[in-house]
Amino acid sequence: MNKADPNKQGWEQSEFPILCETCLGENPYMRMTKQEYGRECKICTRPFTVFRWCPGKNMRFKKTEICQSCAKLKNVCQTCMLDLEYGLPVQVRDSILKIEDQVPQSDVNREFFMQNAEGKIEDGKSYHDYSRADSAARETLRRMARKDPYYKRNRAHICSFYVKGNCMRGDECPYR
Repeated sequence: MNKADPNKQGWEQSEFPILCETCLGENPYMRMTKQEYGRECKICTRPFTVFRWCPGKNMRFKKTEICQSCAKLKNVCQTCMLDLEYGLPVQVRDSILKIEDQVPQSDVNREFFMQNAEGKIEDGKSYHDYSRADSAARETLRRMARKDPYYKRNRAHICSFYVKGNCMRGDECPYR
């Protein structure tokens, strides 16, 4: 095994991110930059391909924060880390479905855990079997789920200098 080869180390290289409809934006024609091994995943600390794009006019730039392996493992968007099926935070979904998933803390154990999880995902199986959860919990999630994309979440933040009344940039200010 050649340790210098990134593919042998389990580093991710991908062509398109795993995103929810809100993070992708309503503009079907957008530019997306790709940087291979650009950052370290916030969950498993392995390098992954970073994507960056602007979802629409007067929106702030978005970028991927976690690797695709972790996104598939948790069934979440790589950017906002909300559940892809329900649009809810992972903690809310997992507490309602009573799912306990602990990623090991030490480097070797974490790497072993991720390799096993990737093997299970590549076989076409889901890491968590949500169909085994009780129907009342799934119904609760369906009621709480966001039905439509919420594009206002992508808007630029409010300019703190404008709020104070001393923004000097005017129309060139990248904030709202």
